[in-house]
Order: sequence, then structure tokens, then C-alpha cells
Amino acid sequence: MVSLTADLSPLRPDRNLALELVRATEAAAIRAVPFIGRGAKEAADGAAVDAMRAFLGTVDFDGRVVIGEGEKDNAPMLFNGEHVGSGTGTGPQCDIAVDPIDGTSLTAAGRQNALSVIAVSDRGTMLDASSVFYMDKLVTGPAGVGVVDIRLPIGENIRRLAAALGKPVEEIVVSVLNRPRHEQLIADIREAGAGTRLMSDGDVAGGINAARHGARTDMCVGVGGSPEGIVTACAIKALGGHIQGRLWPRDDDERQRGIDAGLDMDKVYEADDLVSGNNTIFVATGVTDGQLVAGVRREGDYLYTESVVLRSASGTLRRIASEHLVSKWL
Repeated sequence: MVSLTADLSPLRPDRNLALELVRATEAAAIRAVPFIGRGAKEAADGAAVDAMRAFLGTVDFDGRVVIGEGEKDNAPMLFNGEHVGSGTGTGPQCDIAVDPIDGTSLTAAGRQNALSVIAVSDRGTMLDASSVFYMDKLVTGPAGVGVVDIRLPIGENIRRLAAALGKPVEEIVVSVLNRPRHEQLIADIREAGAGTRLMSDGDVAGGINAARHGARTDMCVGVGGSPEGIVTACAIKALGGHIQGRLWPRDDDERQRGIDAGLDMDKVYEADDLVSGNNTIFVATGVTDGQLVAGVRREGDYLYTESVVLRSASGTLRRIASEHLVSKWL
């Protein structure tokens, strides 16, 4: 096996691989553009999946899809267990989590914060949580490490984080998906004195923004997709932040499927449980505008994209602004 962290490997795939993966997220984002605001989320997802799969096929690596988005609503997807890459056998062997569009509903409605996302880690390091579609998550920046805990009441976590950040509770802002299941959670956050930023979709961006230095939110909590939890963990490792997750089966049958797959329904999964090792790569390109990145825009003969690349090995977040000739995409 070729490791992403092999110091003596002539392949040195970490930085080069990250830049190659950006091409795949850019392609997926661009292909989704005709469907923005058109109310056809599956068409948007299908176009993004096809573009991402095609570009991943040109990358010199053996990527095994551990987390493939789409199963929970029978949408088009890169399926779990699928191998992607050039097939030359010379590149690194990696676990890969993909979400060609995190926020298909956002894309269909023309709302903010839709992303095209890929996360990569060394082979065998990424938790396969695909048998349970939802996960209760708690994400903060570095100040929350060793301070907050998902097992504590949300009010206590808010007070602890506020003290660690050296700011009043009233200035803490918590991101939560706007879902009926979170009505009590939202009420408890406000009762504690903090503000909320309710998200209609796209909790990957919500988690990253909560962990990112200088962002407008301090914490992201609540039940969202398990695939998004694994993807977010790859990014959090690069940001030095805090993430915990508890699987949230919807019924007894799903709970049993998770147990049969070797998952612990009562366990609090820490960052190293979600993605072990310290060499992860996270790349995302904006589909629509958001706090993390700008969405795709067209000006005359050019398409403009903005992407972020996070690497835990170096602890860096890089922004990539690209110009694409429209003629090459039509």
C-alpha cells in the first residue's frame, strides 16, 4: 500500500493530489449551474455526479468511496465501495468521501451555501457510517477542544465555549439545521442566551464555518447526515477544531443495520474515530454563494469558481480562484 504520508515516496501525492481533486469539484459545481433555482435537485445532483466521476477518473490514485452521498433519497451518486482514479496502479490508495453537491435542495431553490465536496484520507482510516444515515454532531473551533462535550446540555457547552473564547454568551452564535427535530434544541440555545443561525441545508459548510478562524459562527450542533459528518471531520482536522458525533438511527431496523455493520450506537465518536490519522485532504468548490466560498458565476466568455483546500498534514487552508473558458464547457 502506498501511504499518503510516506515521506520517502516519490509520488508525494498530498499537495498534488489536493490540486487534482479541485478539478473534480470545480467540474461538478460548473455542471450544476444550469439547474440552480430550477427546482430540479436530482437533475442537478446527476449532472454533478457525472462530472465528478469523469474527472476523478483522470486522477492518478486508487480512491475507494467509503462515503457516497445519495443513498438516503435514492438520488444519483458515486456508490459506496466504488473505486475511482486513473487505474494505473501507481498512485496512493485512499479512502474517499464524496458529495458532488452538499445542498441539492439549496441548489434547486437558488439558495446560498451549496458546495461540491471531496474528502480524502489514507486507506482504512475513514469510518464507514453508511448504514446509519444520520448523526448528531457538535463542531467548534480550536477553543472548544477539551472544553465542550456533546454529552453535556447545550447551555453548558455554550457557557464553556464563551469562557474559552473570552466573549459574552450573548455574542455566541450557533448554527443548526432548521428542522422540526431541532425545535427544542433551538429553544435551549436561545434560552442560554446565545443566538442561532438556522440553516436550511448544507451542514458541511456550517461545521467548517464554526471551526474556521474569524468566521461568524462559533458552534454547529444538531442532527445531520452521517456522510456529512465524516466529510466535516476531514476538514476539522486541518483546522485544529473539535468534532464529536453520535449515530442517530431513525428506527429499530436502521439501528440493527448499524450494529451489524460494526457501529456502536451508544458511542461518542471523536475526530480520530471518524477519521484516524493526521493526513486528510478536504476540497470544496462553491456551487452557490456562501460564507465559506463564492458560487460559480458567468461573465461573458468566462466562468469563475472559488474553492478551498484544507490539509491536516500542514494545517493550511488555501483558496483557489479559477477562470474557465465557457467554450471548453459547452
